[in-house]
Amino acid sequence: MARLRTEIPGPRSRELGERREAAVAAGVGSTLPVFVDHAEPGLLVDVDGNRLIDLASGIAVTGVGNPAPRVAAVVHEQVDRFTHTCFMVTPYEGYVEVCERLAELTPGSHDKRSVLLNSGAEAVENAVKIARCATGRPGVVALDHAYHGRTNLTMALTAKEMPYKRGFGPFAPEVRRVPGSYPLHDGLGGAEAARRAVAAVGRPDEVACVVVEPVQGEGGFIVPAPGFLPELAAWCRAHGVLLVADEVQTGFCRTGSWFACDHEGVVPDLVTTAKGIAGGLPLSAVTGRAEVMDAVHAGGLGGTYGGNPVACAAALGAVDTMRELDLNAAARRVEAVALPRLAALPGAVQARGRGAMLAVELASAEVAGRVAARCHAAGVVVLTCGTRGNVIRLLPPLTIPDELLAEGLDVLEGAVE
Repeated sequence: MARLRTEIPGPRSRELGERREAAVAAGVGSTLPVFVDHAEPGLLVDVDGNRLIDLASGIAVTGVGNPAPRVAAVVHEQVDRFTHTCFMVTPYEGYVEVCERLAELTPGSHDKRSVLLNSGAEAVENAVKIARCATGRPGVVALDHAYHGRTNLTMALTAKEMPYKRGFGPFAPEVRRVPGSYPLHDGLGGAEAARRAVAAVGRPDEVACVVVEPVQGEGGFIVPAPGFLPELAAWCRAHGVLLVADEVQTGFCRTGSWFACDHEGVVPDLVTTAKGIAGGLPLSAVTGRAEVMDAVHAGGLGGTYGGNPVACAAALGAVDTMRELDLNAAARRVEAVALPRLAALPGAVQARGRGAMLAVELASAEVAGRVAARCHAAGVVVLTCGTRGNVIRLLPPLTIPDELLAEGLDVLEGAVE
């Protein structure tokens, strides 16, 4: 259970915060300024001995647990063997094995290839590179409320101005933004929302790809209306446009299936993954149709650290853990417990989400901020999101003990009330 020994943040965290101010760039923010000493199942223990319930998982990264025993074991084994060679210089089996797992797990039974990278933004950027090379077209389509990263190109794809884009332009050209599906606010069915989206694209013969989050993350954990993604995929096929599914936050059991596209049987041409892929180590990937991925010339993809052997070992350990513990079923159990309680919160505009990717939209950013602050003060780590900042999002570890999830929801209910 959560246990607070000091106020939040405590004296040791405040001391470290002063050192941080003198050494770390002010542009790097933190949701909760406590410094973590170690983690236990479903808990973060700070340097003052406070035990905080973790309903954030490092933004959906530590879904397999923190620490995760199998991940820790294979990482130690790999570190003892070697830490780096650069796959582009002298390759190693772990990189190949991760790509084999991705070909097996990602949607579709077609022949696939993968490239391994470091971050979600890097994966999205490389997916666009690949799509442009394969199609010979420059245009990229993104949706309202999208979030795809902090690099120049992915900032162009991202909709939210503050804090992600303000002051950082000009951005990469040839990006077109179209309406997505936000059932609470647009009232449209999936097919109707998809028709509205593609009508705003313009000339499809100039478009290389449509980049879409199957459940929008930073935009507000927006689940599109049923039929939206299949209709969008059908339009892409009809016009030779590649569908890129950004599964960075939704992938690896987070929504109760291996990937969120699985819920409606959507098979994208390219899938980007990161976050939950490696149990806390930096790794990302682009996986796609073999003929699309292999359209890029040798040397056109890669990076010094992409597919680092330690991160690859962690990914293999994480996937083994997901299978052994059936974390898809665990995510569905989280949804069954938490979503009804979120829907019953006083002042809830809408509760929504899939699996262990859940949110409640509140009346305003001010209300959401006050609720989050009260949760933090009571020792529960929650996050906000939404283009208007008015959404509380929950991303608990998929391995969170039932009693900690219930206690965290109790605290959230008390904060709202």
